[in-house]
Amino acid sequence: MKRFMIHSSAGDYPLLCGRGLVGRRGWLARQLPGERTGVFLLSSPRVWRVCGPALAAALDPAQPQRILFDDRETAKNLQTVEKIERALVRAGADRGAAIVAAGGGVVGDVAGFAASSYMRGVWLAHVPTTLVAQVDSSIGGKTGVNLKEGKNLVGAFYPPQLIVTDPELLKTLDARQYRSGLYEVLKYAVISDPLLFDVLERTMDRVVARDAEVLDWVVSRCARIKGEIVGQDERESGLRQVLNFGHTIGHALEAATGYRRVLHGEAVGWGMLAAVDIARQQGLVRAADADRIAALVASLGRLPRLPDRRESIAARLGSDKKAHAGRLRWVLPRRIGEVEISEDVPEALVRDVLGRLPQLFPKRAGKAARKSASREPR
Repeated sequence: MKRFMIHSSAGDYPLLCGRGLVGRRGWLARQLPGERTGVFLLSSPRVWRVCGPALAAALDPAQPQRILFDDRETAKNLQTVEKIERALVRAGADRGAAIVAAGGGVVGDVAGFAASSYMRGVWLAHVPTTLVAQVDSSIGGKTGVNLKEGKNLVGAFYPPQLIVTDPELLKTLDARQYRSGLYEVLKYAVISDPLLFDVLERTMDRVVARDAEVLDWVVSRCARIKGEIVGQDERESGLRQVLNFGHTIGHALEAATGYRRVLHGEAVGWGMLAAVDIARQQGLVRAADADRIAALVASLGRLPRLPDRRESIAARLGSDKKAHAGRLRWVLPRRIGEVEISEDVPEALVRDVLGRLPQLFPKRAGKAARKSASREPR
């Protein structure tokens, strides 16, 4: 098991990462605060179907009360938060409650927001069960829900008191969900870790196949990178903004398609290709590095088809929460392992890139892409 501390203004908290942690009977229950007045497991029906026995064993004998909610992106809204909090009231949860959020990014964001606002804040632990959640969304205290106008526009910074990451749980993911999480892994390689990038180039077949040795290394390395970044910039006033590589257009694409057509990681994949092309056209990144980044994105297989009218994506960019004084902030690669934050991207260039976005996907996607072609989402 690997253990490292994540700095937070509310108090440092541990991230425990190890294969099989959740499968140990009673292990998670022993990590909970002794002064708790009740344990409440917040998850979703589909997570509970595949991970329920392991979670129940790990929390034995804490006897958690279970509250399940819809974890589709379309249900990531204020109405779901209200349902959770009213269920907590009916279950007798008070300020001494301990909430354990078990699931993917939607569960973590929604349950975290509920924990931040219920009784003005209760004890919170994350048990991420998807790759996106294990390497990204569970770390750093961002919580939130969507509005029709955009993604994650309502939320709070509310760091957990504990994160337990078990790569064994990733076996429960279907191929598309798992592959979606790998785009977030690629993000870390591009923004700060040339070694991770090199390892992914050499071992992508093993990563896609969920080889335990390489996957455990990748998960813990990405989690450590995220922890170090958010520990230096908790409120996204500077360094933490680099984590938005691929997310500017990615979030707009999710909103434009009603959070139904593409998974979050897939949208980020398209967003990374767009950011690389913008950087190339502005002369920020060498062609060789741009080609390597695009090829690594393509090595995961075909991305979902884009809507025919990409004006709707452009229209959503204006409501992005990363905009500052009406100007969008773009995270653009300078080289593999280094990015810069720029507000100097002409609107005409953005529209040009959006218009050509399908053509930015490399024609030669590589062996991993060919293997996954039969699973291409439509």
